[in-house]
Amino acid sequence: MNDAIRQAAHAAAARLVPEYGQRLPADVEAALHSAYSAPRRDQYLDPISLGGLIVSVATLAWTIYQDHKKKHNDPPAASVIIRTIRIEIDDNGVPGELGTEQRDRIIQTVVEETTHAINDETARPGDR
Repeated sequence: MNDAIRQAAHAAAARLVPEYGQRLPADVEAALHSAYSAPRRDQYLDPISLGGLIVSVATLAWTIYQDHKKKHNDPPAASVIIRTIRIEIDDNGVPGELGTEQRDRIIQTVVEETTHAINDETARPGDR
């Protein structure tokens, strides 16, 4: 798992604790550890694990960022990543327990933290 994804998932969990409770960072950590098992493409839709959702959205955001940058030779705006993730989730269905407003808040928070982590990573390329 990429360090930027880990960093983004941890930071997003910390920001979302007031809304989803103190267990969220531990749930994210558990999801990060389980991410080494065979990943499912629809894993981020698991309504039971908010930690898994955060890790999966961070992974998807990182992938969208990298693919866009390769294709267009320019990093995408956060709004492009957010829109792409929303479309991807809508194509596969939204979990019943997660309202649209909650889903959008989680996606926005995770994308912000992912782009921050990627920018931090590219600012110090010798530290990898």
